[in-house]
Amino acid sequence: MLPKEYRLKNKAAFAATYRLKNSCYCNGIVLYAGKKKSEDFPTKVGFVVSKKTHKRAVKRNRLKRLMRESYRLILKSGECGHSNDYISLIFVGYEKALSKNFDEIQKSINTLVKELK
Repeated sequence: MLPKEYRLKNKAAFAATYRLKNSCYCNGIVLYAGKKKSEDFPTKVGFVVSKKTHKRAVKRNRLKRLMRESYRLILKSGECGHSNDYISLIFVGYEKALSKNFDEIQKSINTLVKELK
């Protein structure tokens, strides 16, 4: 599980991150990046799968768990790229990503994190 200091929970923080429109897409997952950091504190990360993506909560939660675990492994390995330069990140899962297995989700998350500049 992702440690508490890395979780994005505040509704206003989600809205501020979406408002910047700094995003990239890969295989059914979109990464929204917030503002660049000026101080040294952990990057907050949120994971979203809309009810419009799938009706069943089980499917939505599975995709969120897979994305969360992929990002946790990236943090653990230290291959974060420039993702630590941002205040907040939001990973949004879409219908195309529901049918993917863990390896495919992990490759997509790795690609998105490395695309950040």
